[in-house]
Amino acid sequence: MSKHVVRVCLVVLSVILLSQAALAQVTLQFMGWEASPLETESVQRGLRRFEELNPGIKVEYIPVGGDEYHTRLLTMMAGNAAPDVFFINAEGYYRNFARRGVLLELDEYFYQSLSLDDFIPMEQDKMLVDGKIYGTSSCVVAPVLYYNKDLFDKAGLPYPPSDPKEAWTWDEFIEVAKQLTIEQNGRVTQFGVYGFENMHPREAAIYSNNGLIFSEDYSKLDMSPKAQEALTKILELRTVHKVSPPAAFLEQSGMNAAQMLQTGRVAMVADGSWALQELAKMNFSVGVGVLPIMERPITAGTAHLHSIWSGTKHPEEAWKLVEFLSSEEYQIGLVREGLWMPNRAHMYELEDRGRWMDPEVHPEGFEGIADYFADYVLPNPSIFVPREAWDIFEEELDKFFLDDQPLDKVVENMRRRIDPILQ
Repeated sequence: MSKHVVRVCLVVLSVILLSQAALAQVTLQFMGWEASPLETESVQRGLRRFEELNPGIKVEYIPVGGDEYHTRLLTMMAGNAAPDVFFINAEGYYRNFARRGVLLELDEYFYQSLSLDDFIPMEQDKMLVDGKIYGTSSCVVAPVLYYNKDLFDKAGLPYPPSDPKEAWTWDEFIEVAKQLTIEQNGRVTQFGVYGFENMHPREAAIYSNNGLIFSEDYSKLDMSPKAQEALTKILELRTVHKVSPPAAFLEQSGMNAAQMLQTGRVAMVADGSWALQELAKMNFSVGVGVLPIMERPITAGTAHLHSIWSGTKHPEEAWKLVEFLSSEEYQIGLVREGLWMPNRAHMYELEDRGRWMDPEVHPEGFEGIADYFADYVLPNPSIFVPREAWDIFEEELDKFFLDDQPLDKVVENMRRRIDPILQ
């Protein structure tokens, strides 16, 4: 055989092999919301690692603004053009989408390689819809108490406890907040605390007071006296004790909660665990403690899931991505940055904490916060009710916090509007 013929054969073989490789290459579309540029950067870093481990799969990441995210996702599904894999909010959307039939049921994939018992109990509850799995846990997030160490040092006060067994009582917390509220020339220049009127710290306080927002089977609104008592105590931080800023203060400052903490406008902020990623990069001495307790130490957890569109043409490859997005390898990168907390039970064991706690991100004493997430997290009730019901709850509650309407009237309106949805 001549050299020319050999060269031609080799070229033809190369073309065939390249064509086969191109045919074997699968591109998945993966959509998520852009909570912050830092989060998007972290997700994309993880996806690059997935592609290294799965050279036959390419992932096209589509970040979308949070406000329009689920509406856009539903529109894409209706037009038969949805991404293969996507973030889905646990609060009101995941269960709704699962019951619409637009999420791929994952049981046959999940139980081949994963076990529910590997996840902390809260995450098990979050994933299961009528006993089936339609999305895998990404992580867990829940509110904690951030504080500016320099302001505590200046006031000569002890830092908020990070051990849930040593958590401040609500009254102790108020006394500290009063000492950290500073008034000059008739104007408050530094407030003791901010954030408890917001979602997540608010529900944690209700749980801490042994209150219920909904009945245990989520078939009706409860709003027990204990729940109403917790909400009243939260409002009193601003209206009675004067340790929390009014809305006008926030508007005038032009800052978010992290910036107010950094600049000393507030000494403590109740916010989600995800905020640590930003706070750790803000070049000030930040600490993390557990929330104060009304009757028991508790916090209220949530976090998005990763699901697969029921219309995907690549279910096997999509599952590989979803499984990776729930893996320890993917999680640890985001957990070490302060964005998430682990969803696997064993990652909270003492011997495993060093794998994900970063001393440059997680402040001294964060071991106690790990205990908090391992043993004191309950699912936020918004996970288990339709989004429409939760939106009404938020809308009516604003009338109590912002419009001075009596709580009993607000609860009456909630019940009238929400119960028909739940029933």
